[in-house]
Amino acid sequence: MRSNHKPHLDKKKRIIEAAARVFAQKGYARAAVADIAVTAEIGKGTIYAYFDSKEDLFFAVFEWFMLQTGAAAKVSISHLGGSSSQRLEALSDSIMGMWDEIKDVFILTIEFWAASSSSQMRERFKEAFRRFYEEFRAIVVSLIHDGIERGEFRSDVNAESVAAALVGTWDALFLQAWFEKNFDPLITAKNFFKVVIRGLSNEN
Repeated sequence: MRSNHKPHLDKKKRIIEAAARVFAQKGYARAAVADIAVTAEIGKGTIYAYFDSKEDLFFAVFEWFMLQTGAAAKVSISHLGGSSSQRLEALSDSIMGMWDEIKDVFILTIEFWAASSSSQMRERFKEAFRRFYEEFRAIVVSLIHDGIERGEFRSDVNAESVAAALVGTWDALFLQAWFEKNFDPLITAKNFFKVVIRGLSNEN
């Protein structure tokens, strides 16, 4: 039996994906709802049937973008065995390996960061970013604690601090890749992780 909600969800998804392309090309300030409607091949009024304003649509694009990147990272380690080091590296590889897929719309991240400082959308985006970073730090903290319990990592490691530093590193590597065409975030992260793992290792 077909779900009666599928057409609704498909159209909403089409609007969000079209909005992502337009916001990436023009930026939030210059993007018009009419441009998004043309890209989505729907009437302008249809967009307002799903979203109250351009701001609401922009926030929906933010949630969609973060869900895309977050889901890929979680899937990569959800069924992975092996050591804590291997799972931690797999998480990093999964995140950094997304660069080819997201580089054309990475400018959206800049727009989202800018929105978190704007008076109009500041609190909404700050809270969403806070939750997103908190969730990612929790994943890393869990992997480090697992390594400590196994005796693989040193017992004096501050998992929360390491997790915060790693999440910040992933952000910074993507940003450098966006500025520098030949910068490879995946290779850089792999080399960096060799140092991190040596520092965490209980065999030093």
